[in-house]
Amino acid sequence: MVETKQKTDQEKQDELVKRMTEMKDKWKDEEEDDTDRLLNDAIAYSLEQGKGWAEGEREEYLNKILDDDFIPPIFAENQEELEASGLSEAFSSLKYDEPPAQYMLDFKKKGNEAFMNGKRNEAKNMQYYRDAVNHYYEAFAWSKRIEHMSEDEKAQTENKELSFTEKEIDEAKSVICANAAMAHMQLKNWGYVRDESKKALVFDDKNVKAWYRLAKAHQNLQNWEEAGNAIDAGLRIDKGNKDLKKLDRILAEKVRRARLARQKRERRRAERVSKVKEVWNHCKDSGIKLGRVPLVTSVTDDDEEEDEAVESRWHHHHPHTGKLPEKSQGEWAWPCMFVYPSHSQSDFIQHFCESDILALHMAQIFPELEDDIDNQGETSVPWDYNNEFQCSKLAVYFEVHDTEDTGEPVHPESVEVLKTQADTMKFYEASRALKGDEGPDIVNLAQALERKHLHKQRKAWKRKHGSLWAKPDPTSVVRIHPAITLQDLLKDKRMVIPNFLVTFFLFPDNHPAHEEFLKDHNCIGLIEPSDS
Repeated sequence: MVETKQKTDQEKQDELVKRMTEMKDKWKDEEEDDTDRLLNDAIAYSLEQGKGWAEGEREEYLNKILDDDFIPPIFAENQEELEASGLSEAFSSLKYDEPPAQYMLDFKKKGNEAFMNGKRNEAKNMQYYRDAVNHYYEAFAWSKRIEHMSEDEKAQTENKELSFTEKEIDEAKSVICANAAMAHMQLKNWGYVRDESKKALVFDDKNVKAWYRLAKAHQNLQNWEEAGNAIDAGLRIDKGNKDLKKLDRILAEKVRRARLARQKRERRRAERVSKVKEVWNHCKDSGIKLGRVPLVTSVTDDDEEEDEAVESRWHHHHPHTGKLPEKSQGEWAWPCMFVYPSHSQSDFIQHFCESDILALHMAQIFPELEDDIDNQGETSVPWDYNNEFQCSKLAVYFEVHDTEDTGEPVHPESVEVLKTQADTMKFYEASRALKGDEGPDIVNLAQALERKHLHKQRKAWKRKHGSLWAKPDPTSVVRIHPAITLQDLLKDKRMVIPNFLVTFFLFPDNHPAHEEFLKDHNCIGLIEPSDS
């Protein structure tokens, strides 16, 4: 039976060779160059002799490889393209001739050789160090493929040089990362030196060379305190390390100053935290509502969408961002803003006591003409050309921001009610940081967090209303009787204090801007002094 089967196979092979020879002779007799057709015939003929094609499978395969979007697996640039080729499993099953440990050692050796060649090169060719970095990265990639074994398993294995326990693999990874940091030092890539040194210390925190290179990276990045911390950590492991001791002497004064500055910042922050907690507790006990305003106007550096609108609405707040109400002699005093839309002007009052009536401060800024003897019948305000700003002739309003928890998204330009102490603390710290009080790094961090918050607001609003241009109706307003105290005003359920800054809008009664304001903003009531 076996001989018969072998004979049958041999006959089939002879028949195939005969047919291919005949086809070859036919091609030679062709007078015209019909390469494409002949190639297609050859492919079709070869496929006809194949086995395993299901019905329609051959056509499907041909269509796939002839598709313009098809990428052969050897040219795939990422995992997605490799999977699309249908051969990802075959590629992942490729076997290497040597174990991963051997490749790790080989690439580490190549990295060391490239580094030493760079040291010996009198022309100071930096390419040697770049090659060293790449070799160390290859070595690290192979180190992650090594399967560790126990001490007993290693004792029984024959090739101990290529056998590693878990601890030994971590030590090898630490050395490779520290070497990569060393090569980056020659290239002055201090950010990479820092990152590779940190990675080395994750695998082995006793690696003194990694501590030294981390300290050098922070020195060149001018992170003085972090440099000092790295030096201290290295010296705790090796007290006599000459490189670390030398660096310690060089940076001692700068590290000391950086640590003192950090301690001062922490004390100031602790004081701020205490103040914000005190303000929050007072507001919670008194029924006063706080709100946040947008601190940034765009979600990216290139995004200018809505910038002018936000700036025009809240620009008068920004110079006074970060001001908090204060308690003095048992009474709370709030920072307040008088805004005059008719003349695009404003006044800031730093301490407005809760027991003070509104008319008291209005009279100080805009006295009656008969009371202002020095100005001879004209108001003291330089921009009030028509002498309209007199206390008795002014209408005062506050805006009503939505305080009901309806689940509706808040438009990015609107005031968002602060509902928790944690949210209040975050907003206050961000508002201070953006003014630059904590340095440029903290400014960038605060800006990133505020942009993230703004992006979430915009996304929620667009999801609900389709576009940022679908703005909410202008806020309603409440007219204020000048004889009311600030305390009564703050406790009104319709009142929300944006940015810790009590904001009033003042108009001369008969001014055209007053009429336009009331056309746009619905006046929903008048708040008067309580009988008590």
